[in-house]
Amino acid sequence: MLSVFKFALAAFAAGMASLAAVSGAAAAPVPPVEAYGKLPSLEHVSLSPSGKRLAMIAVVGEERRLLVGPVGGKVDFAAKVGSAKVRSVEWAGDDHLLVAISKTASLGLDFDVSKTELYRLLVVAVPSGKSFMLFDKQKDMAKILEGEFGSAKIGEHWYGFFGGVTYVKTRGNQVFLDHTYPDLYRVDLDSGDIKLAAPGSESTHNWVVGPDGAVLARAIYEQDHKTWRVSTGAMGGKVLATGEYPFGGVELSLGRTPDTVLVTRPTDERDIDEVIPLAGGPPAELPDDDTIARHYHDRVTGLWIGYSTFGDQPTVKMFDTLADKRVAGARKAFPGETVRLASWSQDFNRMIVFTTGPGDPGTYWLVDIPSGGADPIGYEYPSITPEQVGPIKMIEWKARDGLVIHGVLSLPPGLEAKNLPIVVFPHGGPEARDYPVFDWWAQAFASRGYAVLQPNFRGSSDYGVAFRDAGFGQWGRKMQTDLSDGLADLARQGVADPKRACIMGGSYGGYAALAGVTVQQGIYRCAVSVAGVSDPLGMIEYSKDEQGGDPNAETRYWEKFMGGYAHLDEISPLKRAAFADAPILLIHGKDDTTVPFDQSDAMNRALIAASKPVEFVVLPHEDHYLSREETRIQMLNAAVAFVEKYNPPDAAR
Repeated sequence: MLSVFKFALAAFAAGMASLAAVSGAAAAPVPPVEAYGKLPSLEHVSLSPSGKRLAMIAVVGEERRLLVGPVGGKVDFAAKVGSAKVRSVEWAGDDHLLVAISKTASLGLDFDVSKTELYRLLVVAVPSGKSFMLFDKQKDMAKILEGEFGSAKIGEHWYGFFGGVTYVKTRGNQVFLDHTYPDLYRVDLDSGDIKLAAPGSESTHNWVVGPDGAVLARAIYEQDHKTWRVSTGAMGGKVLATGEYPFGGVELSLGRTPDTVLVTRPTDERDIDEVIPLAGGPPAELPDDDTIARHYHDRVTGLWIGYSTFGDQPTVKMFDTLADKRVAGARKAFPGETVRLASWSQDFNRMIVFTTGPGDPGTYWLVDIPSGGADPIGYEYPSITPEQVGPIKMIEWKARDGLVIHGVLSLPPGLEAKNLPIVVFPHGGPEARDYPVFDWWAQAFASRGYAVLQPNFRGSSDYGVAFRDAGFGQWGRKMQTDLSDGLADLARQGVADPKRACIMGGSYGGYAALAGVTVQQGIYRCAVSVAGVSDPLGMIEYSKDEQGGDPNAETRYWEKFMGGYAHLDEISPLKRAAFADAPILLIHGKDDTTVPFDQSDAMNRALIAASKPVEFVVLPHEDHYLSREETRIQMLNAAVAFVEKYNPPDAAR
């Protein structure tokens, strides 16, 4: 077996020992709720392109740290992360690490929205241990990251390409923003020096940079005209492709060769992948592009090398035959698990894979093809043992109009799946989906004796454009009854007790929870909304304000999904607060810039005015995504206690 990061093994020795100690025990004790609410003990595990270095965010003792070093060696670089919200850890070559972090910031009275999530980038030169924050040296630059657009080795130096915003000084030496859209800058990853690579515009939303650092193409989306185009060069030269779509522009990246670009363009029927020559000419459309969920690009050149497919268990296809065999071999090493390719060396001799599912609360593995070994690097939740993770499986049912709906069912470990209390747990988005994986929210309730149903209702992603579009206009309508139809089907099978059901969700799922006891009646004993939408009209207006009141793709998207303005009151939990027929728990972060805090605050006031039972938990410094451990635990403790109060689990637990 290959020796993994020495410090990684040491950091997780206690967790691995506890797994071994519990293995074979007659009955695993129920972990405390806090075990599920903690931030993952290991995340953002990334292998350098050569496969010789490893980077990760890991908990060492009680501290979260960024750790970097050679595989099987000692730490080259370590930095305390603390409560910083780390969003990604990526390599540029073998010697530079790019760490994206974000922070909620107040914007002041001159902006239409009061807060936003601002991103920054830490650049680490690993051999020297030196680091700097992007744009810190430039006095006329905003200290924020506005997009990452690849890296390239030019001569002996590595450069990164990033979006940045420039300040301008007036005669009175006052600083103001000349424009709020980003320009593209080339940044020396050793010195931090910058050079303008391409000017931006209000409508530019993406650039493609070649392996030699040349800006090859840009993508444009005209919000008011609903049109997109792809043009060559840094300034926008020859137009390669155009189209119209109301909900946004195209995805743009390098094609399989440096003289092509890959364009993913949405249509009313499906998303189409095309490879377009930069010299012009007809695009080459992929015959199986409707199965593609994600594109993979070479770690050094940026060229398109493969993709993963849609499905409950996504598969990975690499264009290179040898690479494809190696990825498939790594997948076969974990039968019965959901396996995600997290990182890989350029030659695919080494890979980081993440496994999860029944009996696996999330494990990172280092797969070494030459040695035939697969070593565990560590666990997301080391204090939760395999025996404490119950069955997780995909199920399906027919909605009342005949549409087949799929979902994830998580069951309590050690209990018979018969007449169980249940929590219906719709996902956010709503254009997203749930997979048969360890979900910390769902597992916290399953550990307490509840069945947990996570429906992929109509409007969810990964089931095709037609299934997504079937959700248009169905907020509070068929998207809502898809949930209760799933509950009814589990009751028919004898798995769940329909008289002991609660509903809980976050974001759109929070809306569905509120609608489950206001728009719908007589189904759920309680509802928990975490950062949920209570007022669809207010959400549309918030989306408009974010764009300065101008027509935009996001607003059109919400209008289409919610069904226009005419009947919004009928599906508004805020407007229907007086009809609430079960106790409601509201939980919301004050720093939420996706669904504003006002959505829950207004719902709380409306329920109080209607003399309806409500509890409101305010998370003072939390964003939409529950990024802070303290408030994740606070949220989960409050939610579990509330559901147990109004929908008690079986006494056996």
